[in-house]
Amino acid sequence: MKRVLIVLMVLLSFSFAETELAKPKPSLENPRKFVFPITTADEDKINHLLSSVSNVMKFYGVDKSEVVVVAYSKGIKLLKKDADFFDKDIQKKVRSLMTYDVEFIACNNTMKTYGIKKKDLLSGVEVVTAGIVELIERQLSGYIYIRP
Repeated sequence: MKRVLIVLMVLLSFSFAETELAKPKPSLENPRKFVFPITTADEDKINHLLSSVSNVMKFYGVDKSEVVVVAYSKGIKLLKKDADFFDKDIQKKVRSLMTYDVEFIACNNTMKTYGIKKKDLLSGVEVVTAGIVELIERQLSGYIYIRP
């Protein structure tokens, strides 16, 4: 009986192992940098993305991470003031993440395609010429591309 209990305790200790951070470890001077694209208006996928962003922020901490969300194609809906989501908390989540310095970026090419103006976007959203180019340039400058 004691052996079974010891084996179970050993197995459980492995299931709760800490994630080992790669070097150099994240710090104020060397934050982890992540870029997330959003290209869909599907609410389940949007919620998954926002949860992933939140989890990254919680794990690394606000001071040790830089997170960017680039919205283009149908994903631009996420950043519209008048977006008609069934889940009314989606934009609350976006605003909350903004208070933790998560950058939300809209693609101007997409905005032109859908007739969206800067004034139609949530306050604090940055606009770039092309969302796809922003993703490329962020990756080239050291951001890790995350597609949840």
